[in-house]
Amino acid sequence: MSERWPKAITTRLRKAGVPSKAIRHDTANSRSPAGGEVGNLIVKLPGTIRAPRRLLMAHIDTVPLCVGCRPVRRGELIESRDASTALGGDDRAGACVVLTSVLEILKQDLPHPPLTLFFPVQEEIGLYGARFVSLSRLGKPAMGFNWDGGAPGLAVVGATGDYSIDVVIDGIASHAGGHPEDGVSAIAVASLAIADLTENGWHGLIEKGRNRGTSNVGIINAGDATNVVTPRLTLKAEARSHDPRFRKRIVAEFKKAFQRAARNVRNSARKTARIHFDAQLKYEAFMLSENEPCVQTALSAVESVGLEPGVRISNGGLDANWMVAHGIPTVTLGCGQQDIHTVNESLHVESYLQACRIGLQLATASD
Repeated sequence: MSERWPKAITTRLRKAGVPSKAIRHDTANSRSPAGGEVGNLIVKLPGTIRAPRRLLMAHIDTVPLCVGCRPVRRGELIESRDASTALGGDDRAGACVVLTSVLEILKQDLPHPPLTLFFPVQEEIGLYGARFVSLSRLGKPAMGFNWDGGAPGLAVVGATGDYSIDVVIDGIASHAGGHPEDGVSAIAVASLAIADLTENGWHGLIEKGRNRGTSNVGIINAGDATNVVTPRLTLKAEARSHDPRFRKRIVAEFKKAFQRAARNVRNSARKTARIHFDAQLKYEAFMLSENEPCVQTALSAVESVGLEPGVRISNGGLDANWMVAHGIPTVTLGCGQQDIHTVNESLHVESYLQACRIGLQLATASD
């Protein structure tokens, strides 16, 4: 991610009177496997009332489809002028909710608790900004509020966990026309494994008794020519579930399926492919009780602007997954983004304005 958005946010805050010493970048990018030009932007403001510190956050990276977007308002929506680019409301709109809330506080000189503004990087590529944040810079907030896609009145109080799966299949090359029997096709092994997973209900939507989860093989790379029995294949997949034990079970079933497939594909010398299997936790699931103070505070703020509050659970990962793992109970709220990650993405203006009102309420309330 470039430094353009952090610089724009910093400029607005400085013009509003926030001292430069209160605005800092951490070094999350140096710990992230993705690297990057810049770390998270973190702003700490002292309170004007005695109350626990609150965290307001929204990620500032977008998906690549948003590059070159020129926003235009059409009626009740803001859309991309160019039909080939996404809008980037995910999550520029969320960042603007956080920024607007604080600018209004400073403009109107409103009383407020101590506040930390947190603008994570690298959410879209793995939640790395939230995962590798320099926690000491956040100031030990008692609760957090995160703005991302969706309706402003719905509070996301839980989200699934996710494992990434990497498989390398080393087969045996041979001439596909002259001596195909001498080869062991890595593609054949992968095909059998995926068919096995699908047939036995371990690929796609997974329902085993009370257990629920999902899995997907998303990336496969193999082969250079049609006249060569493919000697090597790399594959990337994922396994999700709200239940950590069942998620590990899905991963285990993936591993067994690839091992079985390897045993069943042999060449004329009875040789088989070798399987290299690796699974890594991307983020852990979480579930906040509706009695959790941050949940009650969020629902009260939604109600205060005239909306009907509700709660939901997400089957996707959020920066909140890592904030909860770091010990900061965090609710995620929407701000009007629709059809995110597509060229049809739009921002519903009134929903965005409602999100700003909710943000201001959360930034100024003390109970």
